[in-house]
Amino acid sequence: MQTVDIVKWIATIVQLVGYGLTGLNAAPWNVYAFIIGIALWFAVGVMWKDRAIMVVHVGAFISLTAGYLNS
Repeated sequence: MQTVDIVKWIATIVQLVGYGLTGLNAAPWNVYAFIIGIALWFAVGVMWKDRAIMVVHVGAFISLTAGYLNS
C-alpha cells in the first residue's frame, strides 16, 4: 500500500468520525476532527498534484473556520 493510500484512508476515517461527532452534537470536537481530515485530504491532493482536491479542501477549511469563529 502506498503512502498516499494510507493518508487517504486515515483522512476518510477522520472525516467520518467528524460526521459522527456532529450527529452527537459533540462540539468543538467535531470541528477538530474535520480540520484534521481536511488537512489530510489536502495533503492527498498535493501528493496527487490534484488542484481540484486542494481547492475544495481549502474552501472547506475557510468555511469551517468562519463558522466556528462566528459561533
